[in-house]
Amino acid sequence: MNEFFIGIDIQTKRDCCYAISDNNGDLKASGWFGDDHTIFFNLLKELSVNSKLYVGIDAPRMALISPRHWYWVGSKRKWRAKTQKDKGRGRHCEIVVSAHKLANPQWTPLYHEAPNWMLKGFALFEELGTFLPTFEVFPTASYSLLFGVKKVKVHIDFSACLPGPKDMMDAFVASVTVREFIRGEGIEVGNGDGLGSIVLPRPLPKPFLDEVLNWP
Repeated sequence: MNEFFIGIDIQTKRDCCYAISDNNGDLKASGWFGDDHTIFFNLLKELSVNSKLYVGIDAPRMALISPRHWYWVGSKRKWRAKTQKDKGRGRHCEIVVSAHKLANPQWTPLYHEAPNWMLKGFALFEELGTFLPTFEVFPTASYSLLFGVKKVKVHIDFSACLPGPKDMMDAFVASVTVREFIRGEGIEVGNGDGLGSIVLPRPLPKPFLDEVLNWP
């Protein structure tokens, strides 16, 4: 059975973009969809009839249910309890990515505090998750882990790049990230708080911070 890997970059000032690539890294399709995503969803459903699809979305899977209670202290390699000065934002998966210096997360807040792009991401995870396996990706972290790695490739075209070239590039790498994870080349981190994990295209860099991988 064929496999396709869908990368989605969430936007609010313009439409969201997507890239679909196959096992060989060849681009099947790319484009944009707005609030009415019927055409895009129909494309995915059509592909899924005879193929296995995996979706990577560049957005938090869900909002915080309550302010987080634990903060990571990198200099001491240990957790500490939240203080009154702390806002309590961020999920375990974001903390792991930040602690390993892969990227600087936009810390996920409570639902009513979330910006529109996160709200759109929450909804898309829920809708797509009803018929396809979905994964949270973090393109900046993927760029960090793939720096210097030449064998991970995707063959692209530029037919849909004009509305937002950087956004489309993130969709390309989101597609690649899911592919590498499904192949067993990457890992997923977080979810100690039950709020979702982030999948990465390669293992965490050394030195591993084992303590941050385990939620208190």
